[in-house]
Amino acid sequence: MAPRPNLSLLPALAPTVPDVREAARAVLPTRWGELDVVAFDGCDGRRLDDFALVKGDVAGGGVVPVRLHSECVTGDVFRSLRCDCGDQLEIAMERLAPAERGVLLYMRQEGRGIGIGHKIAAYALQDRGMDTVEANLHLGFDDDLREYRTAARMLIAMGVRSIELHTNNLRKVDGLAAHGIDVALRAPIVALARVENRRYLATKRRRSGHLLP
Repeated sequence: MAPRPNLSLLPALAPTVPDVREAARAVLPTRWGELDVVAFDGCDGRRLDDFALVKGDVAGGGVVPVRLHSECVTGDVFRSLRCDCGDQLEIAMERLAPAERGVLLYMRQEGRGIGIGHKIAAYALQDRGMDTVEANLHLGFDDDLREYRTAARMLIAMGVRSIELHTNNLRKVDGLAAHGIDVALRAPIVALARVENRRYLATKRRRSGHLLP
């Protein structure tokens, strides 16, 4: 695999025209407390499937804690033990609850961007011995098809430019930096390893560059 360029060392690219705008905001009572849930429109007027959960006033300067979470219906909803996604989402919500302000971006990029159907096909290949990267490549995809331009534009639409990003994935740092977001700090978000996901986590660390113990 070719070395990945460190885009975080490049100058941040500020958008010349805002192409994502906040479209609707409502109060969402959760078991972690009351949050705002925010929907967005693209420049063509189409409502995005991606959305944000927001605590406090995040506009107007300062470093804002942010979790950029990619949808994982098997882990987030059905609490699959094959991955750490549901655990990471819960940790992020537990951190957001007591914070003065913060954002959780929920990006509809299931299966690292390949969709739920292909993700299940990848699961089947993993059951036969492949790791997550090998399974995606076998299906004809790159190991990770997620993009971070939309997430950056959502933050900018809410007045957020400088963030503390809660992630173990340096691609998220690079991706947001390349689209105008100053990632001033990074905070690890490490879930408990289980028997069922140890190989998955090892592949994240060894082949995808995630900063995991």
